Amino acid sequence: MPILAKEIDLFPENLLDVAQLEERVDSKWWALYTRSRHEKQLMRQLASMQVPFYGPLVERRHRSPNGRIRTTFEPLFSNYVFIYGDGSQRYQSLTTNCVSQCYEVKDGQQLADDLRWIARLIEVGQPVTPETRLKSGDRVRVKTGVFAGFEGTILR
Repeated sequence: MPILAKEIDLFPENLLDVAQLEERVDSKWWALYTRSRHEKQLMRQLASMQVPFYGPLVERRHRSPNGRIRTTFEPLFSNYVFIYGDGSQRYQSLTTNCVSQCYEVKDGQQLADDLRWIARLIEVGQPVTPETRLKSGDRVRVKTGVFAGFEGTILR
């Protein structure tokens, strides 16, 4: 049983749908770099302000010192939350006191596609975890799953 229930990490629920993104011509994707460990607080505030966002949370299980298994929900991309909006919604997000920096996403469609895939993997229960040992330039090979046998180089 989780320590706390999973919080909202996508608002609105249809944000990643293609039709939703094509409706709003004046909006674009922004990557918000949060203050340390402020991702969930930022997402709660964005939801209350009705600012569209996505910050994928993944389940993590670990054993406590007394032997109990604890379940927590951690951000897949630590310190990052992605918003989709216009300049006023960007400004609203900056007023939360949770954001350290804000970056405009140059290729919003590519980001939306990548986020859609990540959301689907999380939704079907595939193990998605942040990997801290990989660095740019490392050669990798997928061992299991539908991409087993694929090889590549880490770009970033």
